[in-house]
Amino acid sequence: MKISVELTLTPLQDDFEPAIIHFIKKLRASNLKVLENPLSTQVYGDYDEVMHVLNSEVKEAFELVDKGLLYMKIVKSDRHDYEPHF
Repeated sequence: MKISVELTLTPLQDDFEPAIIHFIKKLRASNLKVLENPLSTQVYGDYDEVMHVLNSEVKEAFELVDKGLLYMKIVKSDRHDYEPHF
């Protein structure tokens, strides 16, 4: 089953950029399709593979910050090529 996941990592501390950059670089290094914009990062692929990568990378990201939030939305389909039709 293919999924699309939107992630927003929000460290609750002053020096937040290194943790976000590290998290995104680790996602880029996976074999998954990763797209970024200024507000979030999207990951696309097979459910089991995406969740396996996210399980380890979210844990590592949380270990690198004192406090933080991770907003995640999951859609059951691969939407990486979505373009509005209006």
